Amino acid sequence: MAFTLPELPYAYDALQPYMSAETLQFHHDKHHQAYVDMGNKLAAEAGLGDASVEEVVKQSFGKNQPLFNNAGQHFNHIHFWQWMKPNGGGKSLPGKLQTAIDSDLGGYDKFRNDFIEAGKGQFGSGWAWLAVKDGKLAIMKTPNGENPLVHGASPILGVDVWEHSYYIDYRNARPKYLEAFVDNLVNWDHVLEMYEKTGA
Repeated sequence: MAFTLPELPYAYDALQPYMSAETLQFHHDKHHQAYVDMGNKLAAEAGLGDASVEEVVKQSFGKNQPLFNNAGQHFNHIHFWQWMKPNGGGKSLPGKLQTAIDSDLGGYDKFRNDFIEAGKGQFGSGWAWLAVKDGKLAIMKTPNGENPLVHGASPILGVDVWEHSYYIDYRNARPKYLEAFVDNLVNWDHVLEMYEKTGA
């Protein structure tokens, strides 16, 4: 199953002022396209051209770093675009998700703080995650293109803390970007959809 660049589910300027059209044009059209192109080339060379992106991620982890880097980032970004929406974020969570955050993570405010801290504390490039591990929600962070799939967990929300995700808009103020992401951009409906698929 060849990798393809998904269309953005909104206009380039739809996430302003929290994420600019310029950021989305570079991040989606250039960076994500590069992961797709290189991922397809390396997957074909590795005999994994027909595998799903999740399978390529899992099978290349620890064995084929260049392929893993590109496949991991492709998987992460497929969902990253869907994890955001205009007028998103904030405390209005679907009930099932709110219940899980209350029971597993100590409530919304603690989740918000811990998720932002995970993103702030990821040294260099990487991601912060809300994932399901062993049937419970967990906050995780990973370097570079790694994601919870390779650590026995299912990601249901992720925020990209590579500089190309925020530098045009926030320069070096990563904490402000993370706060804007949680408070104004998160598409909780897509988070719920991914949560329900885990069967937790």
